[in-house]
Amino acid sequence: MENYLGQDTCKLGFGLMRLPKNADGSIDIEQTGKMVDAFMAAGGTYFDTAYVYDSGKSEEAARLTLVDRYPRDRYTLATKLNAWILPTDEEGAKRQFYTSLERTNAGYFDYYLLHAIQRSNIQIYNDFHIWDFVRELKEKGLIKHWGFSFHADPELLEEVLTEHPDAEFVQLQLNYADWENPGVAAKRNYEICMAHRKPVVVMEPVKGGILADPIPGVKEVFDRSGSDISYAGWALRFAAGLGGIITVLSGMSSLEQMEDNLKTMKTFRPLNEQEMELIKAAQIALNEDKAIPCTACRYCTEGCPMNIPIPDIFTVANRRKGSPEFRTIREYNIVTQGKGRASECIQCGQCENACPQQLPIIRLLEECREMEG
Repeated sequence: MENYLGQDTCKLGFGLMRLPKNADGSIDIEQTGKMVDAFMAAGGTYFDTAYVYDSGKSEEAARLTLVDRYPRDRYTLATKLNAWILPTDEEGAKRQFYTSLERTNAGYFDYYLLHAIQRSNIQIYNDFHIWDFVRELKEKGLIKHWGFSFHADPELLEEVLTEHPDAEFVQLQLNYADWENPGVAAKRNYEICMAHRKPVVVMEPVKGGILADPIPGVKEVFDRSGSDISYAGWALRFAAGLGGIITVLSGMSSLEQMEDNLKTMKTFRPLNEQEMELIKAAQIALNEDKAIPCTACRYCTEGCPMNIPIPDIFTVANRRKGSPEFRTIREYNIVTQGKGRASECIQCGQCENACPQQLPIIRLLEECREMEG
């Protein structure tokens, strides 16, 4: 596969989606700056943000901690256009690019993506002529490479790559938990990209943190190995060992997470046959678990008319399953204070259309009503 995106080895990418926060909920710029410094000092170059992350604050954080502090040729910056965020129209969707450019002050983007392509939103990208728009941006030199992030079935991915053969890369959710998961189809989607000779940017390698602090059964599998590799490290090594990978993004929230991930990737080596057997055992343990596999990406909350904190409610539900002594009602009341409750869901379906994991959110919220006491 021709490596025309400038990466000759697989490197860790810094995902700016789950940045550290201050007590008031704002991004901790000081700690983020230290994380950026550690990443750059270790030879990292790839930073990933999006127009919708933290309502634009992620792009602003990229400017304050990266763009304003380092020469432009020292790093590569990726961001995304989300055509289906409401309310929007073609003009508003295209304006997102220039807003992102203003927020970051980056001058141009090395990688520009159509965000979270799914069956529920692809027609919007088509109707708004976004595919032609990114081609025009590349011709103007405002972006160097364009592609799309994808959260749907293999059949749609085949259609998109066939219809848009000039797409230069695809961002996919790849982790050992979802490798054979029919709802994510990670393995099959990856194989389709390889068949079309499209390099891949890996997202959710630790599944929104779930694999960094996995269920007890998974911990037992890796603990028995006697390895000093962290749980997140096992997940990163699985994803980074695949061929045709541009970078493996990790949405890091602390300097400690950054240092652990850098340690894994600095001395990176692919999983050997014995280690792959451990991954298979971990997959079996995960399949036996009944927790809600929510990654807390929060796409579902963006347009919720009832302002229901869906990922937070699911977190409480999962913690209740893991501990019989968990104070469910109190924790539930904390996460829903001043917001919508599961019982207030009007079943509009907005959340399910936006969910990258294809979760039956309406049904799950119905099951969570019992936590209201």
